[in-house]
Amino acid sequence: MFIKDIISLPRCYNSIMVTLKIPYDDHSLDLHIDEQNLRATIQLPVEQKPEKSARELMLAALRNPVGTPSLRNLAVDKQKVVIVTSDHTRAVPSKITLPILLSEIRAGNPQADITILIATGAHRATTEAEQRAMFGDEIVDHEHIVVNDAFRPEDFEYICNLPSGAHFSVNKLATECDLLIAEGFVEPHFFAGFSGGRKSILPGVCDIRTIKENHSYMQIASPYAAAGVTENNPVHRDMNFAARKVNLQFILNVTMNAQKEVTGAFAGDMILAHEQAIKHVQNVSTCERVVGDIVVTSNGGYPLDQNLYQSPKAVATAEACCRDGGVIIMCCGCRDGMGGDDFARLISMGTPQEIDDYLSKIPADQTIPQQ
Repeated sequence: MFIKDIISLPRCYNSIMVTLKIPYDDHSLDLHIDEQNLRATIQLPVEQKPEKSARELMLAALRNPVGTPSLRNLAVDKQKVVIVTSDHTRAVPSKITLPILLSEIRAGNPQADITILIATGAHRATTEAEQRAMFGDEIVDHEHIVVNDAFRPEDFEYICNLPSGAHFSVNKLATECDLLIAEGFVEPHFFAGFSGGRKSILPGVCDIRTIKENHSYMQIASPYAAAGVTENNPVHRDMNFAARKVNLQFILNVTMNAQKEVTGAFAGDMILAHEQAIKHVQNVSTCERVVGDIVVTSNGGYPLDQNLYQSPKAVATAEACCRDGGVIIMCCGCRDGMGGDDFARLISMGTPQEIDDYLSKIPADQTIPQQ
């Protein structure tokens, strides 16, 4: 995030122009600012460089899981195993994580029947080309991959109502397996607190009704449904409850730096390992708030900025650093366009207040996808 103060001073001949590179799609945009107008560049306090390779970090985490036996021990005698992985909108380094997870499972049970379930939530289906880019040809050609489709009711089983009262139905593959595992990466999330962990289950592999109610106006309107907040967060609470209810036994989550290099790996119990990852993110990414007239930001480049629907996550952070009446400039490639017809319709239906008034009247079970 970059913050610029507009100062009404004449340009001096000896003024210095600063160039900042903003992540954008698969490259970057140059932002040129007169040095006297640049109040602050907000970024990681210390640029984190990996101490070990991604593979070494992951293997170390798997050898020392938090709160569970090792994955290979968990896999012993488990016939049906499901690995929940992220879809094309996330930057999980699955080309590295999935082969390691598959190897660990087969070390415990070489005959295990393994399914890789792509957690799309309410997003469009991940294409084969995207799968090959995410997982590699070897996995696509030789492993059993299923893409969650939230709009196929026959694929889901009703489990219970969640603490908020919301309906909870999950993909049957998650309920019919002997061992349920999830991989993901952890970063602040603008209403779930943080990504990763339990989020692979809800909304990842749930039906559209469950996702709607979890993402309802009332849930997200809570002051605790905010980036970096898990305590008293109703969205987070329902997600944890749902993942525990379907017995998510083991997770492998990673953290990454701005170059999408793996900086940490956390494995084991879905709550304890996730909490460790959250603490790591908080330690390396917390910085002082600086307020400016204009805030220039991005969503971190592809795949995080592939459509407009995903990109407002950056605005939720930039808002904290923009004065009332100021301007936020968001730089996002949006190679996939708006990101959904419902989002496109809602965002263009009126002023922010008119949209908010409209959404506030929609019951939780009638939540519009992408609202």
